[in-house]
Amino acid sequence: MRIISGSHKGRKIQMPNNLEVRPTTDRAKESLFNILQNRYVLENKCVLDLFAGSGNISYEFFSRGCSHVTSVDINKKCILFIKSQIKQLEINLNIIHEDATKFIRKNNKKFDFIFLDPPYIFKYYNELKELIIDKNIINTGGCLIIEHDKNTSFNDYNVELKKYGSVYFSIFSF
Repeated sequence: MRIISGSHKGRKIQMPNNLEVRPTTDRAKESLFNILQNRYVLENKCVLDLFAGSGNISYEFFSRGCSHVTSVDINKKCILFIKSQIKQLEINLNIIHEDATKFIRKNNKKFDFIFLDPPYIFKYYNELKELIIDKNIINTGGCLIIEHDKNTSFNDYNVELKKYGSVYFSIFSF
């Protein structure tokens, strides 16, 4: 796993074997960020990375100039790993050890980008998406990106689906 572009371009992230996560592949991540950089200005934006896992997406957003990145994960090992990486990378992320849905329920802060990447067996994609939309926590001009597998779909009229290998991104613009 590596940071693809920005101030930390090329930095490799070595994950321990005992971290039970499925990081977004470099190919899929690079394709997603190409889309984002062609549509949005990332500099000085506020990002929420739910189910942050290894922190892979958080590091990429920060490296590309986002000024505030919040990484949320319920897994203590993931939180400890992200903390170790931000020290090595000398970056500043807001790290929160909490269930993603609980975090959204009590959160009132707005974000420009929300990236949602639960385990593919997660059953509540639509419910969490609706909670995020109902709480109105995405700034106008921002987007919600949900990573999922082929078994998850959204019937919304405003969703854009991108596929990279076995990785799917549903992108909702606001």
